[in-house]
Parts: sequence; structure tokens; C-alpha cells
Amino acid sequence: MEIARMKNARGDRAFSFIVYLFLCVILVIVLYPILFILSSSFSAKDAVTAGEVVLFPVGFSLEGYKAVFDEPAFLQAFLRSVGYTVVGTVINVAITILAAYPLARKDLKGRGLFMLLFAFTMFFQGGLIPTYLVVKGAGLLNSPWALWLPAALSIWNMIIARTYFQTTIPHDLLEAAQMDGCNDYAFLWKIALPLSGPILAVISLFYAVDHWNQYFNALLYLNKPNLYPLQLVLREILVRSQMSTDYMGDTADSAKMLGLAELLKYCLIVVSTLPMMIVYPFVQRFFVKGVMIGALKG
Repeated sequence: MEIARMKNARGDRAFSFIVYLFLCVILVIVLYPILFILSSSFSAKDAVTAGEVVLFPVGFSLEGYKAVFDEPAFLQAFLRSVGYTVVGTVINVAITILAAYPLARKDLKGRGLFMLLFAFTMFFQGGLIPTYLVVKGAGLLNSPWALWLPAALSIWNMIIARTYFQTTIPHDLLEAAQMDGCNDYAFLWKIALPLSGPILAVISLFYAVDHWNQYFNALLYLNKPNLYPLQLVLREILVRSQMSTDYMGDTADSAKMLGLAELLKYCLIVVSTLPMMIVYPFVQRFFVKGVMIGALKG
């Protein structure tokens, strides 16, 4: 028996070692590109162009960030994207809750049919041109509503929220509240939502990331520079820097601009992703719990 226990203990230690080694390898694979981009953004443009950056900054420089922050439209675009993200996330979460909660109620007649119709849109969509024509016909072009309304509801997020309500808010709690004179609206607002912090944090993060990274829809529906979100402004900065290298005649000046264009790529990645990376730790403690509970059953 003692020998068997020793063998099992050795086997467990060997298995744990392999698991931790595997996780360390995965961590390095995932973490290295982030460190490389961050180090490149703080390196000298000549070192970036020559490929000298491996892990740590080479020739520490803030030239790329200075070029980004000196852009006149940068601050306005940043604040505009914050507004788009906040308002869009509020709209998304409100519509998601209003769709998910009724579908989680067993007393909703025809909820199976409604779920079928919702799920149908996950697999069959109108396509790019019909969607554009709908947005244009609704008069939403060159309006923030063109970024908010077409993507107002994610069916996947709605299904996760519905499953969370089904598994976390018992029907007995609803019956007890109704016996005390609580109506459906009060139950949702005062009881269901306060108990749904994890799932609200999860879907809010999902929607916020989508809005912050808004690029293609803004490129399609917005033609006025004063409405451009941050991603389009950063794209214009990068395009202008690359065009400058194409039309530079002098070899030295062309190489200098090419180095700045390469440096800007990394700086723009950091600038565009940093806000979401700052927000994530505040909702991370809800993230796993919300996703796991929301995925228990369909």
C-alpha cells in the first residue's frame, strides 16, 4: 500500500510538472507578442526598422507616441470613442436584458418560437449591401446611431444572459415577490438585476470592446471627420505616414519616414488597446463566474 501511494505521489508530481510546464510555454507564446509590441513602441525608429528589438526596448524613445499625441484630431477622437463606447454599451445591455429576461421566464407564451427567431439571425443574415441600404433608408448615415442601432443586440450575449437568469434567479423567488405585491418590472429592477452583477459585467465588457474597436461600420457609415472614432483617426495617421514614404525622393528622408511609419504601427496598437486593458482587471473577477454560470445549460 505504501509503495502504491509513493508511486501515485510521484505520478501526481510528474503530471503537475508537465501541466505547469505546458502552461508556462503557452504563457510565453501569448505574452511575447504583447511585450514585443510594447518594447518596439518605446524603441528608436532605426532599431525598429533594423529588427533589433527582441524583448526589451532598444534606444528608448517616445517619438512615436509624440507623433500620435501631436495629431490635432487625436484627443477629440479619443473622447468621441469613449462616448460611443459608453452610450453604445448602455443601449446594448438594456436591450439584451429586455430580451433575455422574458425568454428566461417559464410563463412566457411562445418563448420557444421567439428563441427560434432570434437564433435564426445568428446563422442567416442579410449581408453587407442590404444592411447598408437599410441604414441609409433609415437616415442613419453620418450619425452615431449608425454605430449603435445595427449592432444593438448580440444574440450570443442574449443567450448567455437568458441562461444566467434561468439558472440563478429561481422561479420560487418570483412567486414569493408576487405574493408580496411585486410586479414584473419591480422584480426585474429591484431583485433580478442586483443579483445579476457577474453577467452584467461580462456582457458589458463584450459590448464595450466591440464599440471601442469599432472600425468597419464607422468606415462604411461615417463620412464626416468630426464623427470619426479613434480607430479611424489612428488609421489616417498610419496611412499618411506610409504615403509620405512613397512620395519622398531623398533616400535619407525616405528612410527616416519609413522608420517613423514602422514605429507608429506599434504605438498605435498600444494606444488603441490600452484603455480596454485598463478596464479589464476591474471586471475580471466577474468574468469567469458570469461566463460559466451563463453556459451551464441552454
